[in-house]
Amino acid sequence: MMDKKAILVIGAGDATGGAIARRFAREGYIACVTRRSEEKLQPLVNDILSSGGDAYGFGSDARKEEEMIALIERIEREIAPIEVAVFNIGANVRFSITETTSRVYQKVWEMACFSGFLMGRETAKVMLPRGRGTIIFTGATASLRGREGFAAFAGAKHALRALAQSMARELWPKGIHVAHPVIDGAIDTEFIRTNFPERYAMKAEHGILSPDSIAEAYWQIHQQPRDAWTHETELRPWKETW
Repeated sequence: MMDKKAILVIGAGDATGGAIARRFAREGYIACVTRRSEEKLQPLVNDILSSGGDAYGFGSDARKEEEMIALIERIEREIAPIEVAVFNIGANVRFSITETTSRVYQKVWEMACFSGFLMGRETAKVMLPRGRGTIIFTGATASLRGREGFAAFAGAKHALRALAQSMARELWPKGIHVAHPVIDGAIDTEFIRTNFPERYAMKAEHGILSPDSIAEAYWQIHQQPRDAWTHETELRPWKETW
């Protein structure tokens, strides 16, 4: 029987984050999922429990240092060692550069980068004494190139990518696998269905990313043997131009 192990998913929404939590729960991991509203997590937690898995939902603001520290300590103390940590908070907003206020820029950076730093630092602290673990930061097209109207988002995602690279170089030699998958393309979400129906119509021919397929890629990253670790990989539909 596998010793108890937990996966922490920061930003476990209704699509990608939830799919990642369910995928690892099927393998026996205790899914510890967070978003700012604990109530909104209940359907995901119930789904995992009804499927025979184990899950806990936490209402937590990942931008708050004291809340992140308390969250990690509680999971380690009361639930199980964190074997995998996934940062999956999105902050994709569009403003022209002249309409991007300092408040917008700072808020996006806090959500998409600073909170990733807090998660990465705190999970590294508990993984290092064990000499193992996986930390995954979800990247985006904006991690690689900035488009017009996305100065705040691209700046934050570029910074998150740099954080992941720095952590990988520091932590890989100590047994901690740090990875940064780049999700390049529309994902099968309610947001895409409502706001981009022409893109959503491509779902029938596998032209948009399935959250379950992304989750499978994350599981495979975690399963990689130490002699062939991936740091950065790109996931995109077969029809996506790049």
